[in-house]
Amino acid sequence: MKLRITEEIWKEGNMYVSYCPELDIASCGENVGQAKFNLHEAIMINIEETKKMGTFIQFLESCGIEAVSDDVFSAQKELVSFAPIELSL
Repeated sequence: MKLRITEEIWKEGNMYVSYCPELDIASCGENVGQAKFNLHEAIMINIEETKKMGTFIQFLESCGIEAVSDDVFSAQKELVSFAPIELSL
């Protein structure tokens, strides 16, 4: 089974923050690679726990994620742009 979700990573001070908006799960690390690894680990722990409790499908549905094929789940939205902007105030 595959799960298509978004991974956002940004720098805050001397740490890198990783975030999955669809699942509302965040983590961090001292570098980009560590932040990615820690986020993936946090997501997998959450998935394993919901499967143990028998609430995995309900969890995905509550996050707006649905099956797009027999073995692929995806969010209804697709990230098409992500960039910092600057506005004059």
